[in-house]
Amino acid sequence: MTALDDPAEQATSSAGAHDHALFPSDPAQSSGGAEAAGRRSWVRHLTRWGAIGLSLILVGTLGYLWFDSRVPSTYSVLEMGYADYGGGAVPLAGHQHAGGVSVATLTGPSSGTPAVTATLTAREESFSLASGERVDGFTLNHASPGPEIRAKVGDLVQVDLVNESVPDGVALHWHGVRVPNAEDGVAGVTQDAVPVGGRHTYRFVVHDAGTYWYHSHQVSHEQVKGGLFGALVVDAAPSDVVAQVHTYDGRRTVQGATGERPIPAPAGVPTRLRLINTDNGPLPVSVTGAPYRVLAVDGHDLHGPTDITDRRLVIAAGGRADLSVTPPAGGGAVRVDLGAGSSLVVGPAGASAPAAVNPEAVVDLLTYGTPAPVDLDTSHFDRDFALSIGRSPGFLDGRPGLWWTMNGHLYPDVPMFMVRTGDIVKMTISNDSGEVHPMHLHGHVALVLSRNGVATSGSPWWTDSLDVDDGETYVIAFKADNPGIWLDHCHNLPHATDGMIAHLAYEGYTTPYVIGGKADNAPE
Repeated sequence: MTALDDPAEQATSSAGAHDHALFPSDPAQSSGGAEAAGRRSWVRHLTRWGAIGLSLILVGTLGYLWFDSRVPSTYSVLEMGYADYGGGAVPLAGHQHAGGVSVATLTGPSSGTPAVTATLTAREESFSLASGERVDGFTLNHASPGPEIRAKVGDLVQVDLVNESVPDGVALHWHGVRVPNAEDGVAGVTQDAVPVGGRHTYRFVVHDAGTYWYHSHQVSHEQVKGGLFGALVVDAAPSDVVAQVHTYDGRRTVQGATGERPIPAPAGVPTRLRLINTDNGPLPVSVTGAPYRVLAVDGHDLHGPTDITDRRLVIAAGGRADLSVTPPAGGGAVRVDLGAGSSLVVGPAGASAPAAVNPEAVVDLLTYGTPAPVDLDTSHFDRDFALSIGRSPGFLDGRPGLWWTMNGHLYPDVPMFMVRTGDIVKMTISNDSGEVHPMHLHGHVALVLSRNGVATSGSPWWTDSLDVDDGETYVIAFKADNPGIWLDHCHNLPHATDGMIAHLAYEGYTTPYVIGGKADNAPE
């Protein structure tokens, strides 16, 4: 038997071969393997520490962005964002308001007997719609919509707001009405929210005829949706019909009633319908059975309105439109369709109206009506502002998400548009956010000059609630003639809650009120 035939020798030979593979006898081969192993180890360590470093940088960046986005529990709107002077003169003190005139002093008349008075008691409660359905929400004087207030131009209006049981507090904003700043009803900016058991009195003179409304501006995205609102109309004829459109818990209503609402009206006689969109999105309106006219937008009459037969009107959230409809002289009624199964049927008692037809074409207020002179000199501007609406990922008050931006900034780092009394102001509003935004400027009325570079060619179009659709650019102008600190925000109220809020501030004015604080002010 040879050595290789010996099992013991085979085992020894195998072990020796294995040892030789693990520990080569050639010094050069041994050195090269060690170097290669060392390089591999170094690469592994470098990769590992690089990944750790990048992770730390990412975590640190995210942590900084989270920390930097946090909104203080209590702050003044004058401390937020950055001052934008629109190319106008910058005061020597810069963005300073200390020692200025308090908005609390900018009240309506303190003396004189009011021509119109109302006491509005706010409650959180379950209530019945006019059509019988039960809703859990908020009421004014046990009803929603709240009491309709009618006044004439020049009247002194006094409204006493009482909070009986709204736990977050309440304040009332007079939407579209040019009131003194202290009467604007914005919690944390022009007053403190009225707590349970509290009372607040509003006094102001109405200067403009038209259709307006009032609503809560404390936790407004919840309280308005829940029912804290009502109509205010100035110089309305007794026969005018006020139609507030509101959605309660998914139910579209007109004046608090679902379904079809009859409006008695004689054949051949025009009826003025004052439509108010109290919801958060655009309201499409179509009329069948007769032509209609758009008489006014946001409380301001249009010049030279003409008959419309094949187009629908879209009313912005917070906006108003007055329509003239005339039931046919030969009989029948006119249907004003307001969407989601809700409509008005205008005509003699018992008259039927045709089914709703919703045309694709839309009334273009840029060209509707005929031109007329305006009381605003737009040949020069003292301020020229840009408001660019977008959307961006980031942190808002410590919450990650896809948020609305203003001029590329996330709330609260948003613009404070600075003006002086008497300034003629131009503002270019562009929207590249993917959604429509109804922009509402408090305390002022603006004139639309152009859309997407095309100048207005119809009636002067004055507005306070302007839908700016995705991809659109509007140029508007107004006179800074109402001193104070005013909101300029999206009236899709959940959008405002998510940061679509800027302010128009007059130099030299300040506010003693704060967001948060003892009153827990939360205007949006």
